Amino acid sequence: MKGYILDYTVQTNSGIISGDDNQRYNFRGADWKETEPPRRRMRVDFVAVGDAATEIYGFAATAPRPSSTKIAAGILAIFLGWLGIHKFYLGYTGPGIILLLCGNVGWFLIVPGIIAPIVGLIEGIIYLTKQDDEFEEEYVVQKKPWF
Repeated sequence: MKGYILDYTVQTNSGIISGDDNQRYNFRGADWKETEPPRRRMRVDFVAVGDAATEIYGFAATAPRPSSTKIAAGILAIFLGWLGIHKFYLGYTGPGIILLLCGNVGWFLIVPGIIAPIVGLIEGIIYLTKQDDEFEEEYVVQKKPWF
C-alpha cells in the first residue's frame, strides 16, 4: 500500500502514515527499511497489518501538491502552452525549452507555430481532467514529460 508520513518523532522512534485508503497506520522505526530517516510528507510504500505499517520504504517524491498545482499547470498550458511555461512550472526543463523554441520559431515557420499551441491546449485539457492523485502520480512522481 502507498501513503504519506503524517508525523515522525525521533524521541519515540515512531510515527503515523496516512494510507491512500484514507486510514492511518502507526509505525515503529524498526519497520523503516531505508537508510535516510523518515520525514513528514514523505511518500512511502508499506505493508498494512491491522492499524500498523510494516516493511516501509520511502519514495523520492514528497506529499501531493494541492489541486491548485494541477489547475495552475492546466491554465498555463492552455494559455501559454506555446511558450512551454507549464513545462517549466512542473520542472520539465527540456520539454519546456522544446516548446519555447517551437513557439518562437513558429512565428517564422508555420508547422512549429501551429504544433506548439496545440500541444499546450491538449496538455492543459488533460491536466485539468485528471484526478488529483492521477496527476500527482503521472506528472510529479513519475515525471511523465509529454501527454
